[in-house]
Amino acid sequence: MAAETDGYAKNVDDGFSNNVAPRNKRRDYEWQIVWRNVLAFIYLHAASMYALYLIFTGKAKLVTFLFAMVFASTAAMGVTAGAHRLWAHRAYKARWPLRLFLAILQTIAFQNHIYEWVRDHRVHHKYTETDADPHNAKRGFFFSHIGWLMLRKHKDVLEKGASVDMSDIERDPIVMFQKKTYLVVMPLLCFIMPTWMPVALWNENAWASWYVASMFRYTISLHFTWLVNSAAHIWGNRPYDKYIGATDHKVVAMLAFGEGWHNYHHVFPWDYKAAELGDYRTNLSTALIDLAAKWGLAYDLKTVSMEMIRKRVTRTGDGTHPLGMKNEEDDHHHPENPIWGWDDTDMPEEDRKLAEIANKED
Repeated sequence: MAAETDGYAKNVDDGFSNNVAPRNKRRDYEWQIVWRNVLAFIYLHAASMYALYLIFTGKAKLVTFLFAMVFASTAAMGVTAGAHRLWAHRAYKARWPLRLFLAILQTIAFQNHIYEWVRDHRVHHKYTETDADPHNAKRGFFFSHIGWLMLRKHKDVLEKGASVDMSDIERDPIVMFQKKTYLVVMPLLCFIMPTWMPVALWNENAWASWYVASMFRYTISLHFTWLVNSAAHIWGNRPYDKYIGATDHKVVAMLAFGEGWHNYHHVFPWDYKAAELGDYRTNLSTALIDLAAKWGLAYDLKTVSMEMIRKRVTRTGDGTHPLGMKNEEDDHHHPENPIWGWDDTDMPEEDRKLAEIANKED
């Protein structure tokens, strides 16, 4: 296993990576602080506070703030509809123009390149709330929200990450090209472009644009994503499985464009909606995928039948679902037969047969 871990470390690029450690050093549970990331986060939050000062004192134009929010929201789709639902969970399929579009948006979002994002997320689903989970919620809110990026990964994360199947990702030329060019393209798209646009288009002050459209926009978008790892594993209802930590949290769903229906998502990670609900107001990512499907850019949209939902709610739900009955036992544990998504070899054949697939292509 040590050899596998070494090979795993070789394949990791920078970004806010926290898994590169001195060779041959065994990482146990004790803290090993990644000071580069700590200092980066200190700067991001200090810069964001200054951005708020510029916004509320009128030293930054309102249109710059609005641009920052729209830019952040658009980039977020590259994470939610792209890295998460398309690549990590194989919940639907996409033609190359949509994959390219989502890869560009995911690069703007700067949450590490798609390959690393997918690998860590698949490990999170297979080994959720264990030491192999990169942002194990059992280590507390702060750790699962941001702290996990300030520490080197637990050795179990590395070992399990080395074994997760990534062959499908390695066959995608768009993903692999992004991985190779990430450290060059990402700063241009994530920081330089959103800073330049307000200056060029409506004569914003360059420093105001840097703090509002770049630093503040990026920091806020990170926190909205991190809430899925933290808040949606601590607070909320568990309508589908009361035995796992993941919860359904409406506020997180709205802030993270549909990713907050997390109890459902951990039970059915291969559903392209990542939720039972069909309300686009709390699931804009689903709206984007549905629109792409209408244009012929997305297909094989996998979702869960009502029969599967009824059976699961009745068997393991906490009673908050209309189909369920209240049960006071609420201790959670590792989910039964956890899978990372549709192509996981551990997925039961019965689930495949009961799944519903829209816009299916043979």
